[in-house]
Order: sequence, then C-alpha cells, then structure tokens
Amino acid sequence: MGAALDQFGAVITAMVTAFDEKDALDIDATVTLAKKLAADGNSALVVSGTTGEASTLTDPEKILLWETLASELTIPIIAGSGSNETAHSITMTKHATEVGVAGILAVAPYYNRPPQSGIYGHFGAMATATSLPVLVYDIPVRTGRKVAASTLMRVIADHANVVALKDAAGDPTATAALIPGLPSYFDVYSGDDSLTLPLLSIGAVGVIGVATHWATDLFVDMIEAFSKGDNKRAIEVNQALLLSYEYETGEAAPNPIPTKVMMNYLGLSVGRCRLPMGDAPAGHEEVAKRVAEELAISRSKLNIK
Repeated sequence: MGAALDQFGAVITAMVTAFDEKDALDIDATVTLAKKLAADGNSALVVSGTTGEASTLTDPEKILLWETLASELTIPIIAGSGSNETAHSITMTKHATEVGVAGILAVAPYYNRPPQSGIYGHFGAMATATSLPVLVYDIPVRTGRKVAASTLMRVIADHANVVALKDAAGDPTATAALIPGLPSYFDVYSGDDSLTLPLLSIGAVGVIGVATHWATDLFVDMIEAFSKGDNKRAIEVNQALLLSYEYETGEAAPNPIPTKVMMNYLGLSVGRCRLPMGDAPAGHEEVAKRVAEELAISRSKLNIK
C-alpha cells in the first residue's frame, strides 16, 4: 500500500456542509470551515459525503461546493459524487472531474440493496466516468449492503484508478483478511473514528473522520506515533479521543448533528442539519462544551499544542 497515502495523506475530514438560518447553502461559511480544517492539519477533505448531508443537497449545490473548494484550498478535495442511481452517479462524477477535484468518493448504492454484481457494475461505471482516483466507500449500516471482498477485488482488478477503501463496515477481522491481497498501490482508510487505531494495526493508512472536525491534531499525533512504533503513545491519544467517539453519533443525535453543534459551539457557524436530520436535542451544546473541555485537558497532558 502507498499510492493513495501519497495523494491524500493520513488524516482526512468528511466535512459538514454549512447552511444559513434558512437552511440554504452557505458557501462562504463552508469555505471558512474548510480552510480551518486545512490549517489544523487535515491532508484532504471529503465534500458532500454522508457527514456533508449529501442526500439533502441538490446537484447544483454539490457542483458549487466542489468547484469552490477545489479552487480555494491547496489540499485535495474528494467529491462524494455517488448515489443509489448509477446513471446519476456517472453524471455527477463527470461534473466533479470537470471542476477540478482531486478524487472521487463512491459510496455503495443505498436503499436498493443490489446484488454484488450490481455493486460491481455501479463502482465500475463510476470509475470509467473519470480519470481521477476513486475511493470506494463501504458503510453497510447506511446502505443495507456490504461490499464483499471478492467484489472489491474485481473492481480493483478491472479499474486501475480505484485506489482506496473507506472502511466503515465495522468488521476489522474481515478487513485484516482483505488487506494482504490488495495491490501495493491500494490504501485502506478507517471510516469509523473509533476503529482507527485497530485498523492501523492491521494495515490501514489513516482515517476519513468526523471527530477530526475538532480533534485533527490528536488524530495526526496518534497516527504518527503508531507509524513510529510508539504504541504506548498511540494508545494514550486514542484514550483521549474516546469521549469524542461517543459524542459524534448516537440514537438521539446521529451524525452529523453533533458535529454541527460542536462547530457552532467552537465559533464556526455552520447552521443546523436539514431535515430529515433537523435540530439537535435540547441541551446538546452542553455536551459539546464538556467534550471540548475534556479535550483541552487531554491536549495539555499529552503536550499537544
């Protein structure tokens, strides 16, 4: 593994999309957030992914986001251009390629629950529609279908620009079995913040995260420590992140509701989530405040500036 790591780095945020008080796209606030995330140490950003509320964004909104952020930032922008409709995913992938993004995030088709042959055909069609690197996104808790290892291997074998996996399947044992058979250029990223350290231990190269919105520095430190063989340090930093893992999603406030609360609390105005996510539960800002305060204590103890 290594090619995708060279292109996209180890810590990538799947960023929220900012809306104004009328739930309209706030492109200026989104750019401000993106620049802050870049300054914090993110090596790339995923735009209009799950955390970016892709399913509530219009096509023109997505294209505007991709084009604007690709022109405003120096770090790579990875466009979430997939949906559960293959023809639409092809069209949006072509648009993303035209406006200058650095890569494509291709989520497994959701809701339809297609067979593995359909998943293979869907990813293949998206990869064929672009010359850009493609990252496959496997998140069965949201899509209703796991991307089988054999399906992924077929896609990789038939499409040289499929270079990485965002693994949010929650099955490190299966990932451990998958990684040894992958080509040397293919990288695996944790798509579940809480499994980042376990997945690093079996060969993942980094994280496409959510808590990275407010804890990029800790993720960078943890991954660097692990890469240097300092497992004790990596474990200590992971311990400091446990409260953030717990905070970032839950039954009462699923992702990305908590992230938007946290960003607003930290002074980055991103608005609320569009329906069907909607407003955060009452009192959630107090939870965000506690998480931020605990992280400040942890940074001091760990000497993370």
